[in-house]
Amino acid sequence: MGFFYLRIVYEKTYLRYLKPNILMVLNILSKSLALVTICVLSVSFTFSQEPTVSYFSEEALLRHVETLSSDAFEGRLTGTNGAIKAKKYIINQFYSLKVQPFKKSYEQPFKFIKGRKEYKGTNVLGYIKGTLEPNKFIILSAHYDHLGINNGIIYNGADDNASGIGALFGFAEYFQKYPPKHSVILAAFDAEELGMQGSYYFVKNLPFSIKMIKANLNMDMISRSNKNELYVAGSNINTFFRKAVCCIESKKIDLITGHDGYDDKDNWVYASDHSNFHKKGIPFLYFGVEDHEDYHEATDDFENIHPEFYTEAVNVIISVFNKIDAP
Repeated sequence: MGFFYLRIVYEKTYLRYLKPNILMVLNILSKSLALVTICVLSVSFTFSQEPTVSYFSEEALLRHVETLSSDAFEGRLTGTNGAIKAKKYIINQFYSLKVQPFKKSYEQPFKFIKGRKEYKGTNVLGYIKGTLEPNKFIILSAHYDHLGINNGIIYNGADDNASGIGALFGFAEYFQKYPPKHSVILAAFDAEELGMQGSYYFVKNLPFSIKMIKANLNMDMISRSNKNELYVAGSNINTFFRKAVCCIESKKIDLITGHDGYDDKDNWVYASDHSNFHKKGIPFLYFGVEDHEDYHEATDDFENIHPEFYTEAVNVIISVFNKIDAP
């Protein structure tokens, strides 16, 4: 009995002296684990801040906008030599980017009367066959016309809407590596500034059923924002698009839903070519920025766009497209 008693006393005494050391060790381990956790989180956060990888050549994107909004295109007013030159430029780019003509030709000519004047316009339509749903279409659109020359001053329309046409070329470049699952029509509409005549003619003269169109994604003024805000209108009307626009990650710009009649902002539902799709019951999303001081002014020049914002805006729109294009 005495042996066991002495052993117990010894072990209690040993543990009594060992316990503080154990606590010290545990405390050190705890601090070390906390430090490791902080380091891991810091590394993770650093990687999350990496710039968005572009789906296209940013240099080419900016070059297209600079070219189309140069004085050589004389403001691209429908029916003028500047507009004809812009039409040829778009066709050449579609061809070089391996975009097929929608029908036998890239050109879809049309006529309309505005006031007492008859105008001749031309839509430029490219086609990319879908890999999984070739008989269903997503229409990617932007207008290429602008205000032309007024009182000898050229209104070049860099943001409005050379920026949207540049985005179409960005999509075309992207599709070379990542073909769409649905068939895509790249629509460069004419005569938007004269009452959205080009998109009206296109929708009215579809060679297939309207039911075959899954969506219209329209881009008009997407190259500048002092607040780094790109708006997308339409998801509050076509609520099934909310998942496509709600979770787009970008560290450079904010994609904000609105301007579609469900907030206190200007209603853009009928502000651009997407309106003609909406009137026919075709789901749409419209991407654009809020009006700025150069809107419809002669100062809407390439020098006044925001290149970093613009390239990221196109990346974001492609990301939205991918969600809609998913089977």
